[in-house]
Amino acid sequence: MRYLTDRKRAEGKGASHTGTEHHWYMQASGAALAFLVPVFVIALGRAFGRDHAGVVEFFARPHVAILTGLVLFVSMRHFAKGATMMIEDYARGSTRKALVIAAISLSYLITATGLFALARIAL
Repeated sequence: MRYLTDRKRAEGKGASHTGTEHHWYMQASGAALAFLVPVFVIALGRAFGRDHAGVVEFFARPHVAILTGLVLFVSMRHFAKGATMMIEDYARGSTRKALVIAAISLSYLITATGLFALARIAL
C-alpha cells in the first residue's frame, strides 16, 4: 500500500504543473529587483543633464554597465515568467502556446537589444 501525503497528491496539479517553481523564482527575482532597481534609478539620475559624450562615458564605467546589464536581464526574465503565469491562467489551447512564445520571445528580444546597446557603449 502506498501512502501519499496531501502535498505529494497536490504537486504538479496547478495550471502549469510547475507552480511552486514559478512562485519561488518570482519571489527571488522580485527580491533581487527590489534592490537593483532603486540602485539603478539613483545611478541613472546621475547621468541626467549630461551631453551625449557624458552619458556614454558614464555608462562605460564597469560598475554602471554591470548594474545596467543585471537590471535588464533580471527584469526581463521576471517579466517572461510573470507573463507566462498570467497567460497560463487565462488562455487555453493554441492561443495559450502562441502567447507564451510571444511573451518569451519579446523578453529575449528586449534583453538582446539592450545588452547589445550596452556592449556598444561600454566597449
